[in-house]
Amino acid sequence: MKNGLLFFLMLALTPLVRANVVLPRVLAHNMVLQRDKPLAIWGQAAPGEAVTVQFAGQSPRTTTDATGHWQVTLTPLPASATPADLTISGRNTIRLHNVLVGEVWLCSGQSNMEYTMRKNSKVTRPNVPGRNPVDELDYAHNPDIRIFLVNRKELAKPDSLHRGWAVAQDSALRSFSAAAYFFAKELYAKLHVPIGMISSAVPGSRIEPWISETAFQQDPAFANQKVDGEPGKFYEPMIRPLVPLTLRGFLWYQGESNCFLAETTTYTAKMRTLISSWRTAWGDPNLPFYYVSLAPYKYSDTHDKVVLTKETLPLFREAQAAVLQVPHTGMIETTDLANTEGGIHPGFKWEIGRRLALLALTNTYQQADVESAAPVFRSVAARGKSLVLTFDSPSKLVSKDGKPLTDFTIAGSDGVFVPAQARLNGRQVVVSATGIKRPIAVRFGWNEVAQPNLFSKAGLPARPFRTDAE
Repeated sequence: MKNGLLFFLMLALTPLVRANVVLPRVLAHNMVLQRDKPLAIWGQAAPGEAVTVQFAGQSPRTTTDATGHWQVTLTPLPASATPADLTISGRNTIRLHNVLVGEVWLCSGQSNMEYTMRKNSKVTRPNVPGRNPVDELDYAHNPDIRIFLVNRKELAKPDSLHRGWAVAQDSALRSFSAAAYFFAKELYAKLHVPIGMISSAVPGSRIEPWISETAFQQDPAFANQKVDGEPGKFYEPMIRPLVPLTLRGFLWYQGESNCFLAETTTYTAKMRTLISSWRTAWGDPNLPFYYVSLAPYKYSDTHDKVVLTKETLPLFREAQAAVLQVPHTGMIETTDLANTEGGIHPGFKWEIGRRLALLALTNTYQQADVESAAPVFRSVAARGKSLVLTFDSPSKLVSKDGKPLTDFTIAGSDGVFVPAQARLNGRQVVVSATGIKRPIAVRFGWNEVAQPNLFSKAGLPARPFRTDAE
């Protein structure tokens, strides 16, 4: 009898519950809305219910569809650091407090993106230019930087208290991505507008779970193929529920798990698929996508089913660099940021975040006074017993430590590479080696542990390369 009564009470209450307007977890108190772009606000309610959204003098109204879904679009807004309420009204009313308007970025990847501020606070690196912000947690209190940490089990579920966003300080910041936070900190210092960062990362994850099964099926590169690595496993619960939140762009720090599989061109293709599918999901083919080239690490020490060598990492970086052919992408170099203890997690995330921010500042925000491009090999020419390498670099080339340039090797017709002497000549480097009269190929930084000292004057390390790629 009691069970039957409970059933009918639940049945009677169901229409009332279904009638309530419900928001996705990412729409919450303390959030940042993207400036200067049409703003999507969406949620669920009863089918046919009228819903009104009020913010910044706008009051768009809509009616839910047969599934109860609703969505409105606010016209573009300028940046605002003045806290305001975002009100959504239907059968019930929801008021989101302390909402700002500025720049919003989604950050994803594996453990190096997930790597928290708590871990970062224990790291020091005296020879990285500038102050080592190991005490950032002690004084981070900028109310204009907001953070949202994706929980895989919770993102797709609504939160009636709307608590997902937080000011970047205290316990919330301790658990947040260090690379993402320092990216935001650098952006704020240059742009002086509110910054919202969303971190959605899983330690140890390969790239495949961040791409939907449908995206693989629709990509000619993978059509009618079985893709290993659990496609969609993380995309479905950790990325899809964020669509269609209006964003400025994406940051990506991933690859170690695929490097352990000695992937090359297949990883390039997967990154292309990821970028294309995410941009398609958000309805914007031009969303910026900035990512991190992997730091030095002894992959060859791994003894597993896949045999790895000292060239596994350089080859993987080459595959990462090939993705730069996709428009509106950028990659930072990290050859100088190896973990001093030999681990796979460089702790110097303040520099990772800063370099990613430099890419955004130059390419997305068109800041003319910022330099983000690392020196990149452009061409090679023979000159007697030497090879002359020309680089693209916004500023002059330098030896970071003032010592002779390191990690250049050259080969003659026998294809055997030997250490080379290298000297600077403006934006060129002249390389030669005793015993090689007619060098035909050169490699730079072509070793998993190489930390070359060729830099731009702006303090950015040159990208590893080889001239003998097939």
